[in-house]
Amino acid sequence: MEKSQELKHLGIVADGNRRWAKERGLPTIEGHKKGLEVIETLVGEAMKSGIKYITFYVFSAENWGRSVDEVSYIMKLAEGKILKYAEKLAKNNARMVVLGSKNKISPTLASLIEKAEKITADCTGITVCFCFNYGGEQEIADAAAIAASEGEITPETIRKHLYHPEIPDIDMVVRTSGEERISGFMLWRAAYAELMFIEKYFPDMEPDDIKKILENYEKRNRRFGK
Repeated sequence: MEKSQELKHLGIVADGNRRWAKERGLPTIEGHKKGLEVIETLVGEAMKSGIKYITFYVFSAENWGRSVDEVSYIMKLAEGKILKYAEKLAKNNARMVVLGSKNKISPTLASLIEKAEKITADCTGITVCFCFNYGGEQEIADAAAIAASEGEITPETIRKHLYHPEIPDIDMVVRTSGEERISGFMLWRAAYAELMFIEKYFPDMEPDDIKKILENYEKRNRRFGK
């Protein structure tokens, strides 16, 4: 595989947690719990595989429309796990960043996100990104508003003001659960991303799936419009 074909940034739309739980007769929250465990497993394999950035789409701006109990559980799960996971990543020289709006999330969770990012800020290994309370259209709109306030809206000025602008474009977007859409995931950075759709639900993902994704990516012919 040529260097230009290296998969540096993998994006995963982590879909199917609720259906995974329902098919097993479990409460919805069990699907989210299992999904969080799977994230840790996949990150471990991504680190071994030399992937530099891995981004998980875990909570969209539209997900606030779900039941109050489900949303409340997801927020409490995030509050209870984020610092512990950040500390675990830091021990492995891995960085964490969270992309999304602070709108609607609690001040407590916003503070914890900031602390988690600081804990891992100096790590130089893989960067693990979470799209949380994230909308691709909103990210571009927010960036364009800042660019306009500075005097000029261009692709360059918009890119400069994306959430965590240091995060590079995505090379491949993978969506689990058999759905074949990206649902607003990283719209700017995924402009030329390869797409791959996997039938299994996210909680069923295994380390071997990262290897399969890499093998699939190596077969792609990325022309970038040329």
